[in-house]
Amino acid sequence: MSDASSEIIYHNYPQSPVAEKVRAVFGFKKLAWRDVEIPRLTPKPKLTELTGGYRRTPVMQIGADIYCDSQCIIRELERRHPSPALLPQTDSGVLWCLSRWTDGALFDLAVKMVLGAAGDDLPADFAEDRGRLYLGPDWAEGLKKANADLPHLVSQMRTPLTWLDDQLSDGRDYFFGQTPTSFDAQIYHVVWFIRGRWGGGAEFLSAFPRLEQWEKRVLDMGHGTSSAMDPDEAIARAAACAPAAATGVAPGDPQGLAVGMTVEVNPDVDGGEQPVKGQLRYADAQTLSVDRVSDQAGDVCVHFPRAGYRVDIVSQDS
Repeated sequence: MSDASSEIIYHNYPQSPVAEKVRAVFGFKKLAWRDVEIPRLTPKPKLTELTGGYRRTPVMQIGADIYCDSQCIIRELERRHPSPALLPQTDSGVLWCLSRWTDGALFDLAVKMVLGAAGDDLPADFAEDRGRLYLGPDWAEGLKKANADLPHLVSQMRTPLTWLDDQLSDGRDYFFGQTPTSFDAQIYHVVWFIRGRWGGGAEFLSAFPRLEQWEKRVLDMGHGTSSAMDPDEAIARAAACAPAAATGVAPGDPQGLAVGMTVEVNPDVDGGEQPVKGQLRYADAQTLSVDRVSDQAGDVCVHFPRAGYRVDIVSQDS
């Protein structure tokens, strides 16, 4: 495999907390990557040219394989760059289970705190975009409720951060011992978001001294080595490559999926987004891959996690 076809291309923007989670993983693994900055708000035409409609942040590209959602990205990085391991074999199952909490209820709580604290100071377009993405169709009422409930929301965040601070009380450097795991990246992006995007974040976090020391250790590991890439160059890279992902469906698929079916894939929480449509290439308990043809990038394969995503069969035939 050529260097170009295996190069990590990362579609993200600096202010994204979920993108920061993966940037921390780049730092843990000391990886080199190409940095494609995408818009914070829709439309994102050069990103969706590759994904087929998926507009969330971040997205990772390797050749003509496009990886959506940090869950899918971290899994692929661990497969391609297994050392140092962020998902040690003895703990990988519980780490994935914990990721459903950090990326779900815990992060949603942080979003409500940040949006609720901002109140009417949020720009209207940003409030609508993020409100619908994280709070659903009734996002306007959700924002009002988050603002009114801010003291309660902060009290709910204080509890797990107290648990995490206590977890570090035996002198360990990271949550599972002396080396970082994926859980450290998952917690870090929530802490990073609270500190950077909520005016009361620094004062709030000062109540957790061991957590702050851990936060600095993660920060000091950096983001690996990045160099800027133009989005048009990323599209051209995909056009010059072919998808390299495996083909097949694991036995016992609950939905009866089969290679070649026309399917649509969307996050299972309604964010008002366009589903990604294509031909099923691969599916197992953790991953779903869809082949599609991009006008500019040609044949690409778009990868999603199975957890947190809905796949609907459009046609049995390709």
